[in-house]
Amino acid sequence: MQAGIDGAVGGCRLALVRMCDFSFPGVVSDLEPCFAVSAGHGQNLVTEDVTVVEGDVATISCRVKNSDDSVIQLLNPNRQTIYFRDFRPLKDSRFQLVNFSNSELRVSLTNVSISDEGRYFCQLYTDPPQEIYTTITVLVPPRNLVIDIEKETAVEGEEIELNCTAMASRPATTIRWFKGNKELTGKSEVERWSDMYTVTSQLLLKVGREDDGVPVICLVDHPAVKDLQTQRYLEVMYKPQVRVSQNYPLQGLTREGEPLELTCTAFGKPQPTDMRWLRVDDEMPQHVVVSGSNLLISNLNKTDNGTYRCEASNAVGKSHADYMLFVYDTTATTEPAVHDSRAGEDGAIRSVDHAVVGGVVAVVVFAMLCLLIILGRYFARHKGTYFTHEAKGADDAADADTAIINAEGGQNNSEEKKEYFI
Repeated sequence: MQAGIDGAVGGCRLALVRMCDFSFPGVVSDLEPCFAVSAGHGQNLVTEDVTVVEGDVATISCRVKNSDDSVIQLLNPNRQTIYFRDFRPLKDSRFQLVNFSNSELRVSLTNVSISDEGRYFCQLYTDPPQEIYTTITVLVPPRNLVIDIEKETAVEGEEIELNCTAMASRPATTIRWFKGNKELTGKSEVERWSDMYTVTSQLLLKVGREDDGVPVICLVDHPAVKDLQTQRYLEVMYKPQVRVSQNYPLQGLTREGEPLELTCTAFGKPQPTDMRWLRVDDEMPQHVVVSGSNLLISNLNKTDNGTYRCEASNAVGKSHADYMLFVYDTTATTEPAVHDSRAGEDGAIRSVDHAVVGGVVAVVVFAMLCLLIILGRYFARHKGTYFTHEAKGADDAADADTAIINAEGGQNNSEEKKEYFI
């Protein structure tokens, strides 16, 4: 049986060589017969390129349209026969017959490796013979994905460097960065080793306290793999955040003779270990009781007015928050201005500047005075003008005597010009 097939193969090769010699004059070797791509007798071969991930299964299909029972065979990139009809001369058992008929030869290749990449030829023994090739492309996913971070623990405001490396892939990968759900832009470099690519992406990131505990994600875009990513959680140290709250009275007036209780809270990384109360620009009153984070004044009086500050510190630095106290009379019933409780940094005294308020009032008063002056000048210029008919003819007189003579009414009308006052 084997000898018969070999004879048939040999006979076909000789016949094909002769056909090639007839079509293309010249010397052609028996070991590498020439096949012309033709559509003789209305037949043609159809196949598709194959892309496969390393280690997976590739399927090659040689199909014939308008078949006349001609012989189909499949050759590897070295032009060795993989299958002749339904017989496999090649000893590589990874090739298996999936389907054979007069119109199709379908073969599978398992456990594909990079060495299997190349052109595979479908041949049809017609007159003239036909040949078409399909290309197998092997994809290799990254072997490893690693994030290296410059500092395991960063301080707020610092710029840190992160590097993500995707090793030994084919083709080269595309690396994307994310901080939480926000995409960031990195700078990538590609190195080629033989047929493999190693990609390293660098990310420079300025961190803040809001970044503490947030994941930084390195994600790979590659046709051979889906959703490949790795991440590192940021650890950021920052100064305390300080807040002063009024426990009593809750929302009422801070009246003379009544108590006042304040509480200071501070959060930071690391957690603040040192917390203290002080009075800005003055000494703390003797009757004020400070117990840890609490400040208590049991009997308020006018001398307690001022700014009270809570300071907290940790290994990173110091912060503070201020509370402005104004003590009202015992009979006060109006709602007070909101007590000022502000957070600040070292050396920055946050207090209400009363000079600013006075300046604003002075500007308003000055503007009103200017408006009154302008209105007075306006009305003065536009007051009523009155005319009489006395001496109406004097306007055209040449001298004073003529003016008196020509005055309308003259002496004859003197009675009409008399005025009577009661």
